[in-house]
Amino acid sequence: MTGTLVLAGTPIGDVADAPPRLAAELTAAEVIAAEDTRRLRRLTQALGVHTTGRVVSYFEGNEASRTPELVEALTGGARVLLVTDAGMPSVSDPGYRLVAAAVERGVKVTAVPGPSAVLTALAVSGLPVDRFCFEGFLPRKAGERLGRLREVAAERRTLVYFEAPHRLDDTLAAMAEVFGGERRAAVCRELTKTYEEVRRGPLAELAAWAAEGVRGEITVVVEGAAPPGPEDTDAAELVRRVRVREEAGERRKEAIAAVAAEAGLPKREVFDAVVAAKTAGKSARAEQ
Repeated sequence: MTGTLVLAGTPIGDVADAPPRLAAELTAAEVIAAEDTRRLRRLTQALGVHTTGRVVSYFEGNEASRTPELVEALTGGARVLLVTDAGMPSVSDPGYRLVAAAVERGVKVTAVPGPSAVLTALAVSGLPVDRFCFEGFLPRKAGERLGRLREVAAERRTLVYFEAPHRLDDTLAAMAEVFGGERRAAVCRELTKTYEEVRRGPLAELAAWAAEGVRGEITVVVEGAAPPGPEDTDAAELVRRVRVREEAGERRKEAIAAVAAEAGLPKREVFDAVVAAKTAGKSARAEQ
């Protein structure tokens, strides 16, 4: 008989947000895998919980090597509890490898729902919440970050990102460059904590604010792209946007695909516009 893997959500700030079931699972677990064992100790003390299970560390640096050990415990019948520093395990935190390995071995996987920075930020952002897309952390390198943002430039769903405070100004500036400085956004800082702050405004304005320096845990919520209007699908405008991307270093094929996605058009339509403009340009030069 196999055991059970329990993914437990932990408070993202205020310990009073801990679900009652978390205390029960901490008490009952035979193995507790924690992203930071010191934070786990502080959490159990705050909750008044006494754990009897074996506590092991499970973080980014040892996730791959520790997973087989935990899967062995699970297949041996143990109840394994996985907790991270804040929020739900496996969502931009350690846990995915263990969940995938447990599922592959036929182990039951369940969860203790808890606070979520993604949903909390989305709810207080003031932006549309009916459809959204979680993008996690952006790449640290500027070129890769711009590339990732361009992939979702035409995404109409609200976008949610995590970001480190020392990179926030660069990230917001990149978003303003790719999405447009007038695109609405909200920077949610230190959610549920003493110094909680939600700063709302256009991306360009938020980027200028962040340049002065920001501290704390950050979640950024960005308005989705507006539906394309007639001016966005005009052939000359499509050609212009492809040319801008080519001048920035993109290959023509990639530029055409990106512009087509932004405009909500088939790639063939953008390709034909580029070819027609090229042909017209050759004819004009020939007549001169």
